[in-house]
Amino acid sequence: PPPRVAHGWAGPHFPPRGGRRPPTPPRPHHLPAIVVAAFMAFTFPAHAVQPDEILKDATAESRARKLSAELRCLVCQNESIDDSNAPLAKDLRLLVRERITAGDTDAQVKAFLVARYGEFVLLRPPVSVRTLALYGAPFAALLLGGLLIWRRAREKVGPVVVAGLSEEERVRLERVLSSANECEITKP
Repeated sequence: PPPRVAHGWAGPHFPPRGGRRPPTPPRPHHLPAIVVAAFMAFTFPAHAVQPDEILKDATAESRARKLSAELRCLVCQNESIDDSNAPLAKDLRLLVRERITAGDTDAQVKAFLVARYGEFVLLRPPVSVRTLALYGAPFAALLLGGLLIWRRAREKVGPVVVAGLSEEERVRLERVLSSANECEITKP
């Protein structure tokens, strides 16, 4: 047997008794991935709400946050005003809080903003005649694609017509084949 050393190995090629190697510590090239994973595990969604915007009433602030998450930033266009740092988003957050403080319901706040900025301000616009294309286009595209695939698969492919050899081509082919046969016969 190989000589034993303090850590149980005689070298990199000899396993210790029992046949299993001890667990290896993380290698230096794994360290960046471990650090990134640790940071990602402890990250939380960042909200752009500034401390001076927060309402003193916790329920009103909760309503304002919920509404802000449903409203689109008109500058960023794919972010809620709760997540956006744009100056217009801050103005909209303050406007939402002002309307809530004035006693408006959530529906009244949304109606006020829609009247002012249009349905585009809503991240999830309601289904209506105006938004029918928005909600119906994906289904129409799938239906049209499925119909095209179905029609393509159902197309009748006629039999493949292979033209016969002309007399001249047939004579040439026989000559090539007979010379090939003669070469094989003459080979030792």
